[in-house]
Amino acid sequence: MSKQVIVVGSGLAGLTCAMDLLDEGFEVTVLEAGAIPGGRTSNWDENGMEVESGFHKYIGFYSELPKLLERAGINLGEMLTWETTLEIRLPDQEEEEGAVFGLAPGRSPFKAIAGVLGNNDFLSPSDKMSLIPFMSAGLKDYTDNPEELDRYTVAEYAQKHGVNPEAIRHILEPLTAGVLFLPPERYSALVFFGIFAPGVPGFYKMKIGAFNGGMYDVMIHPIIHAITARGGKLRTLSRVSELISDGNQVIGVRIGEEELLADHVVVATNMHGAKLLLAQQFSGHNWFEDFLEMPMMSDITVQVETSKRLMELDRTTFAPGTCIGSFTEQSQTTFKHVPGRLSFILTPPERFIDLSDEEVFSIFLQDAKRIGLNIEDVLLDYRVIRMKDHFHTVEPGHAWRRPAQKTPIPGLTLAGDYTYQAMFTTMEGAVISGHWAAEAITGKGKERKPRAENPNPDALTDHVVRAPDMLGRAAAESAPLDTPERFIGRKDG
Repeated sequence: MSKQVIVVGSGLAGLTCAMDLLDEGFEVTVLEAGAIPGGRTSNWDENGMEVESGFHKYIGFYSELPKLLERAGINLGEMLTWETTLEIRLPDQEEEEGAVFGLAPGRSPFKAIAGVLGNNDFLSPSDKMSLIPFMSAGLKDYTDNPEELDRYTVAEYAQKHGVNPEAIRHILEPLTAGVLFLPPERYSALVFFGIFAPGVPGFYKMKIGAFNGGMYDVMIHPIIHAITARGGKLRTLSRVSELISDGNQVIGVRIGEEELLADHVVVATNMHGAKLLLAQQFSGHNWFEDFLEMPMMSDITVQVETSKRLMELDRTTFAPGTCIGSFTEQSQTTFKHVPGRLSFILTPPERFIDLSDEEVFSIFLQDAKRIGLNIEDVLLDYRVIRMKDHFHTVEPGHAWRRPAQKTPIPGLTLAGDYTYQAMFTTMEGAVISGHWAAEAITGKGKERKPRAENPNPDALTDHVVRAPDMLGRAAAESAPLDTPERFIGRKDG
């Protein structure tokens, strides 16, 4: 008789774990708190406007995610449109278009070379050269001494290795604030190099893919179809309020008054949801203590429909020096049903997360004008999408707190990009964590991480605020664990 597993959460980590276990002969039920599966890779109709859970792009050097997609029968070439350039726009410039850099050196080598050798008005040859020692040292330290990297912010590490201030502002700030929401003065050097280091051996694969449709439609739904075809089950609107234990072993979950029992439970929610569940029973357990104290980070995007396209191309664009970390036109790729459609990541998220929609949009519009986007003239509709405390912090001094997938509690495994793996808060990281969670259950994987110790308990305490008491928050929490807080904003208010 096969063993039964409950996976709590239907993001990429949970779905990957479920598919792996089904292929090993387990019976798997996936539980989703919200109405739409996919976690941070979902899309839905928000009162008449199609929105997505965040501004996501596919990175060409991913290795585990494409394997998962292939197993689900997804054709990568049909799912994505590959971008050949990216743009960096500085505020308050006469020219609307900023510096354009070529991507995909393997596909468009001349564009890539021209971008590096050109754009000298944007970044001088001296500024470009100053980045070389920084990158070389960082990649070496990432391999040889990663704990040391996590003691520095990107800005501190750049200054240590002589990066010119203009290079920090024009290049490093887009790559921190535009990717994971924080400026280089707050962003861990370990996270920075950890995300980009895997792309170095396959530099020719460095390209960015835009989704040809909402992520649920083109990616998550086919994965779920592959799971159900293997005999797996998915339940939506099934908010898990509590883990059920028998002595020292987890034996199931509670959904309202209903109890579901299983041989194993995988907690694969976002970080906030995982903390709420784990704190109820394991707040005093030494193994969970560091994770429960790990600070969290939010994400906030403004998504806009317009009466015409504001940008010629659907390509990733950065806007250092503004509250816009990165943005993209999407009317030729993800949202083809409207004349114009843009998504913007706002930075830093804590500046906006508790403001009203009107306040957020007003601040956003001011900085959009500074980079040449007169949105008010063509605005049809907008939404502000918030994901509060969904991510682990990428500030320095905390990577050691990330837990392994395998826990000391029989019947309990963790999955999610907040767990230990090299790709941090990325889609690739979520998939890797799902694989490793499945291996922890089947016993076929190696020990992935020994119990971590704080390498420098007195270092960098000024960079972060300690996480709030999760038991207090669990008692007061009533929102679904794996559903974004959705705040609606319209042009007419």
